[in-house]
Amino acid sequence: MNTFADRVMEFYGQLNFTGVLPRGIQVMNPIKESDLVLSVVDSFYKKFYGDNRERHLILGINPGRLGGGTTGIPFTDTRRLVEQCGIAYNGKPSHEPSSVFIYEMISAYGGATKFYNEFYINSVCPLGFTATGNNGKAINYNYYDAPALAAAATPFILQSIQQQLQLGVSREVCFCFGMGKNERFLRRLNEANHFFNRIVALEHPRYIIQYKSANKQQYIEKYLAAFRQVAG
Repeated sequence: MNTFADRVMEFYGQLNFTGVLPRGIQVMNPIKESDLVLSVVDSFYKKFYGDNRERHLILGINPGRLGGGTTGIPFTDTRRLVEQCGIAYNGKPSHEPSSVFIYEMISAYGGATKFYNEFYINSVCPLGFTATGNNGKAINYNYYDAPALAAAATPFILQSIQQQLQLGVSREVCFCFGMGKNERFLRRLNEANHFFNRIVALEHPRYIIQYKSANKQQYIEKYLAAFRQVAG
């Protein structure tokens, strides 16, 4: 039986960014770059998506170095992967603030199994980007941070959304993490292509942790209320 997990792995297996990158920007494709990541991703999706349930789609911006860029799983750093998802990992550890928030929310929702039975998380751009920081080390770079990158990424983004609609996700609503440039970009695409009946935007986890940490519980409740309107 071809499961949701099988279809996700097929989707990841063919992901390849062929656009012209602006100078100094690199693409991250951890599943193709690491056998460890491929094994982790396969284990994760088989554990939580080895069925044919319909899921509600959540789209972030693009993978960050210390979350999806390390584990291959959106908003999941190595600690959350092991402790919250029960997936073994023996590579270099990572810590991503967004992952901390997401898994606190997932715990409040009822745990990883319940949440992933009902939701599928990815990103508007499912491959991430890096640039070189002032200290010479790689830093995260969003697909919309440079107009040339956004233009180069748009065909890839369109194709990726179309492919993910075939995984078994509902087209009734798409949740968007990011109430600024990411939301505006996704809404423009949706107006032109009619992917979803509606888009519900929520503050990005990184924004919450970085600027609104004192009100973190209020944002968790906001997330839960939005998600429980369609599931839960």
